[in-house]
Amino acid sequence: MRWYFKALGTRKIVEFIVLVLFVIFFLGPLLNLAILAFTGKWNYPDVMPHQWSMKWWTFVFKQEDIPQSIGLSFMIAAIVTGLSIVLCIPAAYAFARIRFPFSKFFLFSFLLTHAFPKMGLYVSIAVLFYKLGLMNTLLGVVLIHMINVLMFMTWIPTAAFRNVHQAQEESARDVGAGPFRVFLKITLPMALPGIIVASIFTFLNSLDEAQGTFLVGIPNYKTMPIVMYSIISDYPAYAGAVFSIILTAPTIILLLAAKRFVSADVMSSGFTLK
Repeated sequence: MRWYFKALGTRKIVEFIVLVLFVIFFLGPLLNLAILAFTGKWNYPDVMPHQWSMKWWTFVFKQEDIPQSIGLSFMIAAIVTGLSIVLCIPAAYAFARIRFPFSKFFLFSFLLTHAFPKMGLYVSIAVLFYKLGLMNTLLGVVLIHMINVLMFMTWIPTAAFRNVHQAQEESARDVGAGPFRVFLKITLPMALPGIIVASIFTFLNSLDEAQGTFLVGIPNYKTMPIVMYSIISDYPAYAGAVFSIILTAPTIILLLAAKRFVSADVMSSGFTLK
């Protein structure tokens, strides 16, 4: 055994230990949630539950506001993603292709929503929403979510459009294609992976948004993260684990489905200011 470790070398051993710690750090909480969610009876200091059960899943879905919060969360996330695509993709194309004064300043300004504590930003926005009559409205909740995702839907598509070589667009124009056809057939398909990545992050960010919804939407609009607070505080940890899995599952499923689009190159180019 000693010769085996000596053959591996100190560096390989240290890398393996770091990898194991990394896996435990990230997968440990998820594994604990999965065990708690399917636990029927678990007494300290036993390592594993005595009894497995689905009763906490039944308990959670019998709560009146939980199915409603799930549907509402997905509806708001879909609306936010759709509106962000309609509003931000033309802006991203303009930042990528059109040179205008202070373009870098305007592009950089989309980072401001992530440069300060969100609660302070949300409070100032809530004061404005109160004056405009947008508190406790669907429009107010959608707008507060969109403010939080503008960075994703602007920066990443801007980089995607910049990575499309203008020579390819010019070649299409030379054979008679109009500007709209060039964009539809050449530019958009080549920039689509970046747009898909931005859309996924927008959808997931909206799905997990809690502070803005709590400030602007309560009591009429209770999304999954808002209901999560009450479940954790009012019900046993087993119920909280079930709802945590429900809240986490869409993130994992969407990222796995789009893993061929989500790469280090796409992400790094999306946050490069040129």
